[in-house]
Amino acid sequence: MMEDIGIRMQMVSEYGMSKHKLSSSLRYAMERVFLVTGASKGIGRSITIGMAKKGFVLIGLARNSDELESLNMEIKQYNPKSRCIACDMGNLDDINKSAEIILENYSHLSGIIHNAGTIHPVRGIFESDIHSWNRSISVNLCGVQSLTSNLQKLIGGNMPTRITTISSGASRKAVHGWSSYCVSKAGLDMWTMCLAEEGINHNISAVAVAPGIVDTGMQEEIRNSDINSFPTLNDFIEFKRGGDLSNPDEVAAKLIPIFTGEIGENGQRLDIRNL
Repeated sequence: MMEDIGIRMQMVSEYGMSKHKLSSSLRYAMERVFLVTGASKGIGRSITIGMAKKGFVLIGLARNSDELESLNMEIKQYNPKSRCIACDMGNLDDINKSAEIILENYSHLSGIIHNAGTIHPVRGIFESDIHSWNRSISVNLCGVQSLTSNLQKLIGGNMPTRITTISSGASRKAVHGWSSYCVSKAGLDMWTMCLAEEGINHNISAVAVAPGIVDTGMQEEIRNSDINSFPTLNDFIEFKRGGDLSNPDEVAAKLIPIFTGEIGENGQRLDIRNL
């Protein structure tokens, strides 16, 4: 039995809520489908599990791994319609195949959470090779456009869709050694605003949210960078030592109302520190 649903059923017994009202509420949650990219690790995993526990149908996309398989088994415990699909957001063939599976199995998406991202290459502009740059732009930006456009039939229309992109402080401030990440995240913020503008008459809302500095695998990758390419490396090492990194489960809990459309105006860029 789902944790949140179990609690609500207990409330029915204690406070006398009607069974009809409860079943309608649960049925509404269990019919809402949310897609999360980068779902197997870090914030993405916490988001996917946190929303699954609330009864929503979750589709988790990430590269093929043991973590993805274990996530698939876990979210199915909360809703059997949930599933994970192996998909590299930097690979157009993967994106196209994943979109085909989603189109065949679902009739509408209540939300898409574009969480997948890569920090690489952590190198100066003149040291970065074009292949690494292309990979970064593909995962952080072009893959977002490709997946969303492929799923156009499932978003908006008679029912609303909230599309959320995970932003970063790097979208607004240049960071030495993060040129591809800064550029792709800045582009993603603008993509979100463009979608908000174009989707307003199609029952589509789009928001961006900066989650802050979260204790994830990406932060570990940053701490393993070469200080010659990333001069502020020691700052990030101190963030970890000083306990300044946020817990991904706690961050996900704050973000879920944004994903469901309860918080955030169309076209807005939110910062979790202000929630």
